[in-house]
Amino acid sequence: MPKSSFFLLAIFSTFLAQSQEPIDVTNEPQRDSINKNLLLKSIGNGYFPTKYFNFDLRYLVKYNHYEGIRTGLGGVTNHTFSEKFRFNTYAVYGFRDHRFKYSFGGGIRLAQKTNTWLNATYTDDLQETGSTRYITDSRVFQFFEPRLLNIDLFHKHITTAVAIEHQIAPHLLSEAEFAVSNIEPTYSYNYLLNDTSYHSFNITTGIVGFQWSPFSKFEPTPIGMRETKSGFPKFSFQYTKSFKNAFKGDFDFSKFDFKVIEKIGQNPNHYGQITLVTGMAIGDAPLTHLYHAYPNNITKEKILQRFTVAGLNSFETMYFNEFFSDKFATIQFRYFLPPFQISDKLKPQLVLISRYAIGDMDNPERHDNITFSSLKHGFTESGFEFNKLLFGFGLSFTYRYGAYHLPNISDNVAFKFTFNVSF
Repeated sequence: MPKSSFFLLAIFSTFLAQSQEPIDVTNEPQRDSINKNLLLKSIGNGYFPTKYFNFDLRYLVKYNHYEGIRTGLGGVTNHTFSEKFRFNTYAVYGFRDHRFKYSFGGGIRLAQKTNTWLNATYTDDLQETGSTRYITDSRVFQFFEPRLLNIDLFHKHITTAVAIEHQIAPHLLSEAEFAVSNIEPTYSYNYLLNDTSYHSFNITTGIVGFQWSPFSKFEPTPIGMRETKSGFPKFSFQYTKSFKNAFKGDFDFSKFDFKVIEKIGQNPNHYGQITLVTGMAIGDAPLTHLYHAYPNNITKEKILQRFTVAGLNSFETMYFNEFFSDKFATIQFRYFLPPFQISDKLKPQLVLISRYAIGDMDNPERHDNITFSSLKHGFTESGFEFNKLLFGFGLSFTYRYGAYHLPNISDNVAFKFTFNVSF
């Protein structure tokens, strides 16, 4: 990472430390320990708390091939500011595309018992083409997001959205969103439909999503239900409907998305995890709203030239922009062996990995100026990770085989490093 990024991190950390509410811990070591644990937990969730405003660490520093270094500030008001209202915002700048991106919005709580909120946001930013956002997903934060380093296929979007989130039951969360977006791919692409070629277009969508965690444990708090113990399996379902001619919407299509995560075993250091993800788009959907299988391999000739960082749930030997589908399914299996006890601080862990993806596309000829394949023959890779070798860093090795095995053996190999930090 460039030195300027570290300077930004240092400046921002100093500012946050000065802005935090003073805490009197004189002769209170127990309180000091509790406050420290709460601070670490908040940082682990991606926030640095201050008295009225929690800074969002996701926006501090990132990097990708299109924007280069992406840096900025963001955050959300907390319950000390108000338990009935909240405001959220962020602003970032990309040093390679020389463009500001931003979002601002807010919410009002309609019912405390069911944690029902009415939210509104306005966003001018980028989104990865082929990615799917589950609106009910709990916040996932990583200090280092591996796939972002290599992504180059983005589309600009200016989106106005209104959403309502509602806790139907302690184990069942729901959210509905209505959004109007103006979309422009940053790459050479046109969607051909009814003798019309679209490079930029308008999308008007309604989304309904549900997340069911039947084996998790929850407890009520002043700001709603909080998950105190994560149980498995976890299920997510989402339906998206795009409306043509509504608020200048150009296309009519539907999407069905489903995800389940299962954990096998109760030992936190020795268990298996299975993740199943499926999706289907029906109708006139442009490439921006179709599916990839979360590839994470860059197109370079030699193995060491492709030596980057492995993702958590990505296909390490699948090249970026190699496959797109309007219907797909992936299943991933990870088996965590007990850590090797070398010392109190050095406990590396071996993880066995196997992944499979299958998909297809009905009308590939509609997508102009871009070349890709389908997944109709099934894509398979397996390998292992040796995590937490030094300061959270480890190594990953994955091999691609089966129907999409490439003639050059080295092109089927992904050798990368991993990064894992837990609080």
